[in-house]
Amino acid sequence: MLTVFVSDLHLSQERPEQVKLFFELLAAMPTESQLYVLGDLFEIWLGDDDDTPPNLEIVEKLAAYANRCKGLYVMRGNRDFLYGDEFIAKTGAVLLEDYATVMLSNLQVLLTHGDLLCTKDVKYQAFRQFVRDENNQREFLSHPLAQRRLIAQQTQTGTKASMLEKDDFIMDVEQSTVESVMQAHQVTTLIHGHTHRPADHEFSIDGLIYSRRVLGDWYDAESIVYWQNGEFCRTQAADLINDVGVR
Repeated sequence: MLTVFVSDLHLSQERPEQVKLFFELLAAMPTESQLYVLGDLFEIWLGDDDDTPPNLEIVEKLAAYANRCKGLYVMRGNRDFLYGDEFIAKTGAVLLEDYATVMLSNLQVLLTHGDLLCTKDVKYQAFRQFVRDENNQREFLSHPLAQRRLIAQQTQTGTKASMLEKDDFIMDVEQSTVESVMQAHQVTTLIHGHTHRPADHEFSIDGLIYSRRVLGDWYDAESIVYWQNGEFCRTQAADLINDVGVR
């Protein structure tokens, strides 16, 4: 079975080619497949009533995939953490916790969006704790959608300005956090996104080899990692679609 992992697609009406490519990927996936979206599928998700194009069409395409194939799994990212019951019901997806373990053949793998691993970025972690608070989310969702859009626009402007002030290493994962999280979940393989730095990393702890596979974003390369025939492969969405060998 083909198992595909993606993250940080940041789909929006400003990027129609990426939206079209994602739809083509969903249509090309064989029935014996499952898809894991590890956060930031949308550029922003303001609540389950967010009908900003092309959100409704994306939901419909996800539902069609879930009905046709083996499984659709989604995880909240730092752009779409407001998924609610309605989104899950309409898409037919399984909503994953911030840390989720899955079995691929006989390999247990830990999945996460990746932002929780960036513990050097103290300001972001404080912001994340605030926006993930259920009371704060309830208060935000009580506003009309137009007001939520304005709040989100102001927040994004401030976030971009803050990122320009940070050194690159602050916005990357903290290795000690990676190691402690993997050991706590008793896994030797981790897959995550968020950092937009696609790469495969290996390190050892007490003689045991650990691997961290970082998913890329869809701003430039439309990055994908997939598992098939007992091994991981890294490619681009267009190549996976055109590769007859994985259909």
